[in-house]
Amino acid sequence: MIYDLLVVGGGINGCAIAREAALNGLSVLLVEKDDLASHTSSASTKLIHGGLRYLEHYEFRLVREALHERERLLKAAPHLIRPMAFVLPHRHALRPRLMVRAGLLLYDLLAGRTALPRSRRLRGKDRTYRAPLGRHEGGFVYSDAFVDDARLTLANAIDAAGNGAEIATRNELLSAERVGDLWHATLSDGRTVRARAMVNAAGPWVRHLLDRLNVATRSGVRLVKGSHILVPRHYSGDHAYILQQPDRRIVFAIPYERDFTMIGTTDVPVERPEDAACSDAEVDYLCEAASRYFLAGIAPEDVLYRWSGVRALHDDGADDPQSVTRDYLLEVDAEGPPVLSVFGGKITTARALAEEAVAQLGAALSVATQPKTRERRFPGAAPYPFPRMLHATLLYWPFLGEPRARRMTAAYGGALGEMLSDVHNAAQMGADLGGGLTELEVRWMRDREWARTTEDVLWRRSKLGLHLGPEAVARVAACLRDAPPLARAAQ
Repeated sequence: MIYDLLVVGGGINGCAIAREAALNGLSVLLVEKDDLASHTSSASTKLIHGGLRYLEHYEFRLVREALHERERLLKAAPHLIRPMAFVLPHRHALRPRLMVRAGLLLYDLLAGRTALPRSRRLRGKDRTYRAPLGRHEGGFVYSDAFVDDARLTLANAIDAAGNGAEIATRNELLSAERVGDLWHATLSDGRTVRARAMVNAAGPWVRHLLDRLNVATRSGVRLVKGSHILVPRHYSGDHAYILQQPDRRIVFAIPYERDFTMIGTTDVPVERPEDAACSDAEVDYLCEAASRYFLAGIAPEDVLYRWSGVRALHDDGADDPQSVTRDYLLEVDAEGPPVLSVFGGKITTARALAEEAVAQLGAALSVATQPKTRERRFPGAAPYPFPRMLHATLLYWPFLGEPRARRMTAAYGGALGEMLSDVHNAAQMGADLGGGLTELEVRWMRDREWARTTEDVLWRRSKLGLHLGPEAVARVAACLRDAPPLARAAQ
């Protein structure tokens, strides 16, 4: 078989491109040397947002595109993405009040028509918002959205596979060369495949792959590490805080997995993609950043978990890592069968990036393409908000209980109907492996979502690794290894 497109990289950009291409009728093979979203795409700040701070760098086009994509994604995946209020305490010494208000008004203007509340001043009656703060008077409230980044990446892959794409995880591209009008690629599973075009969506490894392909590039990449910490839940409410810092950076504090507050991120230049580790210095920085605002300070010993991801930013020549553009650049080398390389990008704009990438590849291959995902919902998405989806889950499967129903509805949405189609009581879901995770759900992740390891199950497809101990990990490993495969639904 000759594929139209060989996509290298199973992060958000690679999976979004595979989805757009498959919906355009192209034959697609996506290969990922690890798990889907196993690197940067599961280590983000987990926001679908326009990027308020990008306005300071005059990136108006990027902010407008991101805000419009925010609206599309809220409709396309209401189970994975939820609106969130952001509280911006005001500190006049950093940015004048008038400048902040003007920036928020511009943010609202660039968003256009939206179902989210517009920005406003922080009012005296906003007691829930004000309660955790100390020493700061006034501020603002605006809206963006929170996302399960790993599952959004997975949703792109599932939709791509449902439309004919082949998703091959744990499968590394070892080598590739141009032979006539085709790429001939050798994979770690022993196959040699042929493709009319290739996509380099390797994220932090984008330059490594170009070197492996012996393809020159005009574009540079800046590797910047962003780290996050988790501490015990620091305040009540479902809102987040955006905290201005003396170095003019901003740090988010976001409620996470009901029991925690997530604080991040940093911008630290690194030399290698493998340098994705949160340092003690970064922990100190994030603790100090939050403690400047919260009455109850945060110390390094409060940190329960830390993670870091390396962003592959398009190098625009900026001196300061936080000033490097978050926009993306697509570069096509057409000296023979084409290869399109992705530099930069962010999870919010991955769909738009994919649309542009497929259009460019279609032109290079003389294939007519059209935008296919602008109004398309992801698998499991329902045309109504999450609370209604949760209500339906509890109505049909009351034995799940509210906490488990909430977690599973947020992960699978309407796909629960297929998973639980023959389930009438808790016993039919198999053994509880810990935290409400059952044998049935692990089998679903393995057979329908490419999960192969306990980390795939407990940290990317769910976040139960935050709540479970080593005994549960051993039970999940045994289930992945020994449980019989799920029956395939009739097509």
